[in-house]
Amino acid sequence: MNVIFTCGGTGGHINPALAVAKLLRERRPDDNILFVGADDGMERDLVPREGFRLETLAVSNFQRKPTPKALAHNLHAVRTLRRAFRKADALIKSFAPDVILGTGGYASYPMLRQGAKRGVPTAVHESNAIPGLTTRMAVKTASRILVNFEESREQYQNQDRVVAVGMPVRQEFLYTTRAEARKKLGLDERPLVVSYWGSLGAREMNKKIADFFLRETKDGDPWQHTHATGSFGWRWMPEFVTEAGVTLAEHPSISMREYLYDMPLWMNAADVLICRAGASTLSEIAMSGTPCILVPSPNVAANHQEKNARVLERRGAALVLRESECDGGRLYEAAKALLQDRPRQEAMRTALRELAVVDSAERIFNEILELTRRKVENK
Repeated sequence: MNVIFTCGGTGGHINPALAVAKLLRERRPDDNILFVGADDGMERDLVPREGFRLETLAVSNFQRKPTPKALAHNLHAVRTLRRAFRKADALIKSFAPDVILGTGGYASYPMLRQGAKRGVPTAVHESNAIPGLTTRMAVKTASRILVNFEESREQYQNQDRVVAVGMPVRQEFLYTTRAEARKKLGLDERPLVVSYWGSLGAREMNKKIADFFLRETKDGDPWQHTHATGSFGWRWMPEFVTEAGVTLAEHPSISMREYLYDMPLWMNAADVLICRAGASTLSEIAMSGTPCILVPSPNVAANHQEKNARVLERRGAALVLRESECDGGRLYEAAKALLQDRPRQEAMRTALRELAVVDSAERIFNEILELTRRKVENK
């Protein structure tokens, strides 16, 4: 069997494809796997590192602003897309895939579109609660629409082709125990708050965490707190925190670092997480079952992070605050109240575990096999 995985741009698009590809390689080592991504995306590093062949397409996003600059950009994007269609055709002809799975990003659309035109079974996986632009275009011809949340079914017209499969994440999020994680991180038995805003960080939210630090110190450092600033935040936040009146050397319970490299450990060790609401992050939280305060990014297409977060909120699995309605003080009081409310913590943990799809990669793998089986039967 020949399988094309097409994805690009962010880890939230790439990592689910890698999880399924690794399962396929384990179960069917004689099958052929090809990844197709964008020529300027993270997949250029992540995919070869896992031992998979990668081909790339030149793709560009579309801008929605009605300005001359945006119009010129979109005309360039159309020309780029046409070239991507031609290369996608060439790749499909040479590789002869039995099925194509797209997991998001602009690079996936040319492969899914041209694959469908050539009669190749295609599946698109949408990690967010509402479909993004690539998914909205691809579902018109997709053989199968794979969604993260069961609640997302209503977003699609052809619901007979929709299958809820969850979002594949690393198994360490599920199988790392709290005691094991805290021991490895060298933590004591006091509660732990972990906060982060993504790999780049968010300037305004990092400022609010600086105020959060100040309130912790004035309250006598009631818990342990580790914050990841992101790469941009690391350049200015240490100085900003000092100017805000917090000398971290005098408060060892509070730590600040650029990244949290062992995220399964930190998530499972934490008593409360404070973070954004990207689809990958929410799936990791559900797997770890860690109570959380979500502040969705307002700077994303179709406000999809808030819609993701509201899915968890409706299940009692998260507390959601809009960025515009919270400051360091409100974040601090929300964390304090949650840490003091053991029954609510336990209810959140239960709700999160009910949301978690622990066999997501397996479900997607089975959908791929089913599509190829049907292709053979229909010949």
